[in-house]
Amino acid sequence: MNAVKRSLYSLHIAVMLLGFTALFSKVIPLSATDITFGRSIVASITLIVLVKLTKGSLKLYSARDYLIALILGVLMATHWVTYFAAMQYSSVSVGMIALFTFPVITVFLEPFFEGTRLVYQDIVSAVVVFLGIFLILPDTELNNDVTLGIGIGIFSAVLYALRNLVHRKYFNHYSGAHAMAYQTLVIAAVLVWFISPNLVDASSKTLWLIVILGTFCTAAPHALVAASLQHLRAKTFSLVACMQPLYGVILAMIVIDESPTWQTLVGGALVISAAVYETINAHKLHSKSHD
Repeated sequence: MNAVKRSLYSLHIAVMLLGFTALFSKVIPLSATDITFGRSIVASITLIVLVKLTKGSLKLYSARDYLIALILGVLMATHWVTYFAAMQYSSVSVGMIALFTFPVITVFLEPFFEGTRLVYQDIVSAVVVFLGIFLILPDTELNNDVTLGIGIGIFSAVLYALRNLVHRKYFNHYSGAHAMAYQTLVIAAVLVWFISPNLVDASSKTLWLIVILGTFCTAAPHALVAASLQHLRAKTFSLVACMQPLYGVILAMIVIDESPTWQTLVGGALVISAAVYETINAHKLHSKSHD
C-alpha cells in the first residue's frame, strides 16, 4: 500500500474517531463544561508526550504566537463546551448537523480575514443551509430543547469557523499536534474555574470514558490528520472531514439507538451538501489565486 492510500485510510479513521466524540455528550453523565475540561486535560498530556516522542520542540517562535495560542484556546474552549451542550439539549444528529453549518459561515467571515468577496453561489449555499436548519427546527421557541440545541450548535459553528480562520492566518506554521497541545492546555486553564464537584466525584467508569475521549477521540485523530496531510492535499482532508456528521449519525444509531427523523436526515443532507460545495469552491478559488 502506497503512502497516499495509507494516509487516506488514516484520515477516514481520524474523521470517524472525531465523529465518535459526539456520543460522549450522551454517555458521560456530566455537564458539557466538565466533559470539555476532562477531555482537554487528557488530550494536552497525550499531545505533549507525542510531540516530545517525535523529537519536536514545544516552544513557540515568538511572543505573538503565545498570544495567538491563547486566543485559539479560548475560542476552542467555548466551541467544545457549546458543541457538547448542543447535543445534550437536542440529539447527536441535530447537534452535528448544526455544527456543520461552519463551512458556509466561514465563507461569510473570510472577507474580514482574507479580503475575499462573496459571490452569488455563497448566498445560494446560505439559503440551502437555512432551509436545512428550518426543516430540522420543531418550532421557533427557545423553550424547546431541540430548537435551543440547534441555536447553540450554530453558535458553536461560528466559534469553530473563527478559530479555523485565525489558525490558518496566524498559526498554520505549527504541526497539528503541536498547535492542539497548546490549545488544549489553554482550554484546561480557562475551564478549571467553571468545573463542578460532579467531576471530582465522578465514578471510575466516567473517568475512563473521559480518558478514552481525550486520547483516542481527540489526541489520536488530530495526530492522524497531521500525519495524513504530509501526503494528501488540503482539499482531500476538507472533503473527508465533511463526512464527520454522517459517521456521527450512523454511530449514534448503532451505539445509543438514536433514531433521527426524516426531517433531520433531509435537513442534514442539505446542510452537508452546502458544506461540500463550499469546500470544493474554496479550493478552486485558492488554486486560481496561485496560478
